[in-house]
Amino acid sequence: MVDSWERARRILEEAGLDPGGLAHLAPLAGGTYNTVEELRLTDGSRYVLKIPPAAAVPGLRHERRLLVSEAEFYRSAAGVGVRAPQLVSLGDDFLLMTACPGDAWDDSLTERETTALRRELGGQVARLHRVRGPGYGYPSGALGPLAPDWRTAFRTMFDAVLDDARRYGARLPRPADAVARTAESAYGALDEVTVPCLVHFDLWQGNILVDRSDGGARIGGLIDGERMFWGDPLADFISLALLGDIRRDEAFLAGYREAGGRAEFDTPARLRLALYRAYLDLIMITETVPREYGPERERWLQETVAPELVAALDEIEALVADPGH
Repeated sequence: MVDSWERARRILEEAGLDPGGLAHLAPLAGGTYNTVEELRLTDGSRYVLKIPPAAAVPGLRHERRLLVSEAEFYRSAAGVGVRAPQLVSLGDDFLLMTACPGDAWDDSLTERETTALRRELGGQVARLHRVRGPGYGYPSGALGPLAPDWRTAFRTMFDAVLDDARRYGARLPRPADAVARTAESAYGALDEVTVPCLVHFDLWQGNILVDRSDGGARIGGLIDGERMFWGDPLADFISLALLGDIRRDEAFLAGYREAGGRAEFDTPARLRLALYRAYLDLIMITETVPREYGPERERWLQETVAPELVAALDEIEALVADPGH
């Protein structure tokens, strides 16, 4: 059994920090894959430590070496002035970063605060999308080297999660082969993407910190960048409007466009958005098997996420059959 304090002190020392200054260590809630701990030092500085599960722990194919991708996200965010943790140190078995101020976005915000924050968030995300990658796909290399084009990369990503669904016997609302055929019919729209941009792909409210330290509400940090990939900026709009429609988020889109982001919703863009919805829904449904979430989570997935997957596939089929639909 690994002693958490001993491990934390070792990592602090490797990072060039005083291991004797560790004054507080406690687990952080919210993580579903890595072990996450908060470290506080006697000088008042705060850090977050992530430890990946053992290699033998079952997971999805793209989840290997997630911390490599997360470190890339923080390095990239720092380069464009996006509020996010700062990378301190990365090892084979850990990621150490600074802690951001604030708490996870919740329902306590007023309507006025929410509107202002969504606009601010749009600007932050537009800055993220200015970052260009060396190719397409996951920087971790979990699914192989980066691809030279987005269609190749996304097909690899989509096929991998379908393979996971078959392997784990996930309860998909349609057979995996049928899902693959529908997705394949829309892949031509992916050729519209010609520049590999930074995509966080997990920007639901739990990964957006709201800082109230000065009395108002502002974005404190975008966290948990472990799902990032190089690809189509539109893919970020899926988790930003989780189980919803980003086109209705006027405040976010205003902030995004003001900061230079492009958000158009013509037929190729709608096809791509439907593909990315299907991809995220497949991940959410499939991951519940190796993680053994239990019957309550399974019920929610079948009642809420599975219909969303069907809706995304139906939209693809309708748009392919009638592009003016």
